[in-house]
Amino acid sequence: MSLSFVTLGVGDAFSALHYSSCLALEAEGQVLLLDCPHPIRKMMREASLSSGVELDADRVSGLVLTHLHADHSSGVEGLGYFSFFVLKRKLRLLAHPDVTRRLWEGHLAAGMEDLIRKPGGEPERHGFEDYFEPLALSTEAPVQFGPFSIESRMTYHHVPTTALRIRAGGRCLGYSADTAYDEGLISWLSEADLVVHETNYGVHTPYAKLAALPAPLRAKMRLIHYPDDFDLQASNIEPLAQGRRYTV
Repeated sequence: MSLSFVTLGVGDAFSALHYSSCLALEAEGQVLLLDCPHPIRKMMREASLSSGVELDADRVSGLVLTHLHADHSSGVEGLGYFSFFVLKRKLRLLAHPDVTRRLWEGHLAAGMEDLIRKPGGEPERHGFEDYFEPLALSTEAPVQFGPFSIESRMTYHHVPTTALRIRAGGRCLGYSADTAYDEGLISWLSEADLVVHETNYGVHTPYAKLAALPAPLRAKMRLIHYPDDFDLQASNIEPLAQGRRYTV
């Protein structure tokens, strides 16, 4: 009865050093992906080798999608196709309705709506629910998914984005997703046992703001989505390491 995660990626959209930010949570033998950049199966394979935790698409019980920027969602098509063709099942996809509103027409349909099912055949039209089993997250109440209880809160970012509090095994993980610095959000996340918070340039959270937080909060905070030039050794908040397993 514990909650743990393997860090599949820690980088931002422009990283030449790391995979894009992504976590694989595990509780009671079930794996929940937080975001899904490409190449997600390669990310899981390499993290399996470094962490000792067996990870692949067949172990993924569900995918939580925080927002539709490509560095967080570019792997959804590939994972959806793998589930459809290889695993013969729909991918369970959890997201706030504001996030999923443009997921199919604005992101996936161009590559997934027409399929030739047999050699020489004509393309057949497919829709979102042919590949995915959607479950709506809410900012009003927790949503239960297997052993995971998932709470959502909107962040300040370019596109609809949700931060998360995920509870399982008597523990709680807070995940900022992409966001500008937001004291209200940090207060909301601080209720968790461990807080994973992004830091970057632009409409993101400056490291200096997080470094000035009270020491007890910084002690239970870990950094993700940091740029390649981020000074890992100088940080007074522990940066997550790609491919490592953590217990909440």
